[in-house]
Amino acid sequence: MCLALCCALPAAAQMKMLSGTAISSPSVDYGSGANVAENVFDGDFETFYASQDRSYTWVGLDLGKPYVIGKISFAPRTGYANRMLLGVFEGANEPDFSDAVPFYIIAKQPSEKRFTYADIKCSRGFRYVRYVGPNDVRCNVSEMRFYGTEGEGDDTGLWTPSALPVITIHTTDAREVNSRSTYIDGTYSAIYSTKIDGTPARSDGGTKIQSDTLQIRGRGNASWGFPKKPYRIKLARARHLMGMSADAKNWTLINNYGDKTLMRNLLAFDVSRRLDMAWTPEGRLVDVIFNGEYKGTYQLCDQVQVHEDRVAVTKMEKTDNYGDFVTGGYLIELDAYASGEPKWFTSSTYRIPISIKYPDAEDITPYQEAYIKSQWNAFERTVSSTSYADPEKGYASMLDVPSFVKHFLVGEYSGNTDTYWSVNVWKDRDDPRFHIGPVWDFDLAFENDNRTHPISSIGNTFIALSSRSSAANGVKSLIPRIINTTKDLQCEEWSIARFDRGLSADGMIHLVDSLAEMADVSQQLNFIRWPILSSYVHQNFQALGNYTAEVEFMKTYITSRMDWMDNKVGLDEKYSTIELPMASVMKGNVRSGVGGILLEGWPEGTKVTVCDVAGNLRTNLVTNGFFVTVPLPSGFCVATLITPDGASHHVKAYVR
Repeated sequence: MCLALCCALPAAAQMKMLSGTAISSPSVDYGSGANVAENVFDGDFETFYASQDRSYTWVGLDLGKPYVIGKISFAPRTGYANRMLLGVFEGANEPDFSDAVPFYIIAKQPSEKRFTYADIKCSRGFRYVRYVGPNDVRCNVSEMRFYGTEGEGDDTGLWTPSALPVITIHTTDAREVNSRSTYIDGTYSAIYSTKIDGTPARSDGGTKIQSDTLQIRGRGNASWGFPKKPYRIKLARARHLMGMSADAKNWTLINNYGDKTLMRNLLAFDVSRRLDMAWTPEGRLVDVIFNGEYKGTYQLCDQVQVHEDRVAVTKMEKTDNYGDFVTGGYLIELDAYASGEPKWFTSSTYRIPISIKYPDAEDITPYQEAYIKSQWNAFERTVSSTSYADPEKGYASMLDVPSFVKHFLVGEYSGNTDTYWSVNVWKDRDDPRFHIGPVWDFDLAFENDNRTHPISSIGNTFIALSSRSSAANGVKSLIPRIINTTKDLQCEEWSIARFDRGLSADGMIHLVDSLAEMADVSQQLNFIRWPILSSYVHQNFQALGNYTAEVEFMKTYITSRMDWMDNKVGLDEKYSTIELPMASVMKGNVRSGVGGILLEGWPEGTKVTVCDVAGNLRTNLVTNGFFVTVPLPSGFCVATLITPDGASHHVKAYVR
């Protein structure tokens, strides 16, 4: 049944239907010339194309010259409509599609025996266009059409699957990534909108594109065993990928498989920045398309490495074997998986497995390896000594204690069961101290782990000190001696973050809501590709069945844990470093409270302005009575009051 003439476009959307040479990946041989690429353009809904391989297979057209695609239409193979869900359309100007970028994804199952039309918003022109079937379906498409206008177009308005940026990767010969040690070659394009305040602009497309060659391999330990794989990518040239801070070649694509909110790492990174750790990795949610197949929502993130924009220790040379030169820099890891690394050792006192990350295994010299081992072992001896708490002779002589405390506080607030399963540690040249950080790996944090749920049941004990947390061998014998002797510093660092750096439950929830809004379309696609919302994966203790419920549950934890930390660690305003302008004698009281502040005894007509610690306006009003309640989000704030006589008064307040 030929329907080519009875499926014309609606009159309001007329444009040229494009023709060309049918192209495809190898097809299943059913004999008699059936099942060829030409079937997709013959106007017959009963014929179809099905590929020989199950994944990364495609069918399309060589248009002969570039066209800007304005509309497409498609129809599934009869009885196989579900196999087009998440199918991706791509355009390219190289015949191997190495420069391909996506311009549409099928987000809803199409109807059979009729065309489904879609408008395309992509300003670049393509000579080669194709449909790539989703994973494990042999492509399976009946009919397809492309409509457009001749021209090379431009890159002013490229398409993205959602409000998130998209990273599309094509490997040589569409090879799959199946190794954590061996890189394979490929190309990439990163499509995004202009960076605004550290986050991508919300839009239905991208205004910028970065493209080049790369190498890609797998990464991770437990995460590598998940169906949704994590990756490490090495760009051909260092660059600020999608406007991120580091000018670097090495980046990671984190899969967030066991974290159904897809954002726990980003929340922990925000806490790390509020605690002013030396370096916090930067991360951004992205959609990933691999060899034309939609892979899901990922987190593009810095690679933890020695780099001037990352762990900024002194670079080592192979000649740095003596004197001050051999003292640094180094990056090591207290690592439960250390035995699988090329360079590692077991410490002498606490028997902790430690991997050496920098210098690299192929570059580190025997002298450098011996030095970092001896230094760490000497540190452990100070921790285990009777004078371990002595500021001159104890662990403080070999440890940057504030970095330890900040790292510890991030883990405790986020409720990370695995804080001490893997710990990054660095040491710089001419500095005898080890520095803890950066933070990493929070997919099980924020109440997402059956081993510690409910965290409230642990009581008034830190997770790191409880029997229910996990840690690399020996670490649980080392850390209590530091945690139990740094209580004042814990209070100081926590108070500064809360009072001066805007760490608050309301601020965290605002970040959650912003990320959830931005990721809304992407998460829907992700959980079509990975339908696990009703499944227990990794260490989940619950499966709530929908994304909104997962996010709301985490928000409840954020608020309750903030209160717990305030009580356990303590808050003391004496640690606030904010200096207020000179003020005249106060004419009334400003009382901190729960959910706001209370103005007491201020003259009627007093103008009140309240800002957060970053100077952002929270509210302004004019008093009209002896008692005035000012609702405010939790956290530290600064109130400026101008009385009717023109006198200015400034006061700090803390809202619980």
